[in-house]
Amino acid sequence: MTMISASILACDLSRLNDEIKRVEPYIDMVHLDVMDGVFVPNITFGLPLLEAVKRSTNLPIDAHLMIVEPQKYVERFVEAGASIVTIHYEACLHLHRTIYQIKDKGAQAYVALNPHTPIELLSEILSDIDGVLVMTVNPGFSGQRFIETTVGKLRKLSKMIKERQLKTKIMVDGGINEETVQKVVCNGAEILVMGYGIFKNDPASFKKKLEEIKCF
Repeated sequence: MTMISASILACDLSRLNDEIKRVEPYIDMVHLDVMDGVFVPNITFGLPLLEAVKRSTNLPIDAHLMIVEPQKYVERFVEAGASIVTIHYEACLHLHRTIYQIKDKGAQAYVALNPHTPIELLSEILSDIDGVLVMTVNPGFSGQRFIETTVGKLRKLSKMIKERQLKTKIMVDGGINEETVQKVVCNGAEILVMGYGIFKNDPASFKKKLEEIKCF
């Protein structure tokens, strides 16, 4: 069953608790976009907001670290309540070591790839990670247009995972809405990161559409 991770970057942060409670019946986890203004051209939030989200929901929290030197912070994000910590391939010099920093603290480790980064670069690490986050927009801002060429990456990654008989999950992030959801789900996406599509629209309507998707 396809899951939804709601990105609070798109919610009304002045009403954080109410916003989470409003969409909670229709989502499976909460997504926290952590940006440092260095790895991506934007600054968002960090550990204090993660702790606030943790107080507002019992759903798993998925912390997406769009930061340089994530190895300095991953353990603190797990301690603050993250169930999944996602680090970027492009930002991590010692990827294997950082993955096991996350896993050894008891959280799931996901690796994110920017739109231009080939799937094949994860070949040697795929069996060590719990999931791959395929960026379907350039990281840094909500509300961007979906990049169509990333559909082929999803298809290729899904095939690689099946051929190796792995349990690695595929997450997608960026431009997911009623127009793009079928193509990502039918090409392997299992977790959808959604901001505007959930907080600025009708989550019940989207959930119904998601449940009706048929892939042939």
